Amino acid sequence: MTATPEMAANTLDFDALVVLLEQIFLRHGTSADVARTLALNCAGAERDGAHSHGVFRIPGYVSTLKSGWVNGKAVPVIEDVASGFVRVDAGNGFAQPALAAARALLVEKARSAGIAVLAIRNSHHFAALWPDVEPFAYEGLVALSVVNSMTCVVPHGADRPLFGTNPIAFAAPRADGEPIVFDLATSAIAHGDVQIAARKGERLPAGMGVDGLGQPTQDPKAILEGGALLPFGGHKGSALSMMVELLAAALTGGNFSFEFDWKNHPGAKTPWTGQLLIVIDPSKAAGQNFAERSQELVRQMHGVGLKRLPGDRRHHQRAKSGVNGIQLDAETLANLRELAGM
Repeated sequence: MTATPEMAANTLDFDALVVLLEQIFLRHGTSADVARTLALNCAGAERDGAHSHGVFRIPGYVSTLKSGWVNGKAVPVIEDVASGFVRVDAGNGFAQPALAAARALLVEKARSAGIAVLAIRNSHHFAALWPDVEPFAYEGLVALSVVNSMTCVVPHGADRPLFGTNPIAFAAPRADGEPIVFDLATSAIAHGDVQIAARKGERLPAGMGVDGLGQPTQDPKAILEGGALLPFGGHKGSALSMMVELLAAALTGGNFSFEFDWKNHPGAKTPWTGQLLIVIDPSKAAGQNFAERSQELVRQMHGVGLKRLPGDRRHHQRAKSGVNGIQLDAETLANLRELAGM
């Protein structure tokens, strides 16, 4: 496709998008450190084609900050509690700055003990989860993270929602290529994808959710307006979602998906829950180099006909965006500039 002048006008490089998003966060009440961390997260998701967690999320961040629901200037309190365990009180702030503040200590402990846990509580997470784990894989580490969210998923066999979308993210290095990275919701579909479908007037595949009467529906608006999502894989996804609640909330000291009430904060969008990260140094394991073993698994997967690995599409889009820039539609870009006061 030949680029048009209009397309060029609506295209930003990654750094320019980060600066624009930083200005939005700063203008709406965050500290500089928080603004930078959140801007990098949102811009990275947009660059990599994860549109449901990119600039689509910015109005939700802004309305949440305006509502007073989250502290955009919170300073995380790091607690070094054991040889392989770090706790962080995010201070009713966002989880990503809490992770950034504790990251160096977490890596140090993982390299020393072979494995380390980071338990974040009193935190808000509103973004894709894979950016939290992927950087560890670039350092040769294996990382797993879980975070719970607000109640919007009906446990298998139940008739009312209780769990959040409760994603799980995993990252591992490999010898000859980008890390193996995946991020999946334990719900049948991510909540952000339902919102995008509703905005576009699209129907969802069967089995994604129910309406306010508990009846199956493919109408995203019916799911969002009094309905709920379903777990993926029936009882299997439901069990994993329960596991996430236990690891991300019960173990960290954060809220379960059903334990917070934002009714007195109109405009609040971010769930006030917890997050757990487990980081492993594979150099401590016996046997061959882990990254080479990862590469052998990838080779065998390709050998049986698999065309695309988890994360491949994001890495491909990242490379494409690096060359062509990040294209936004004119309305979206205008709205972002208005929020930034430009």
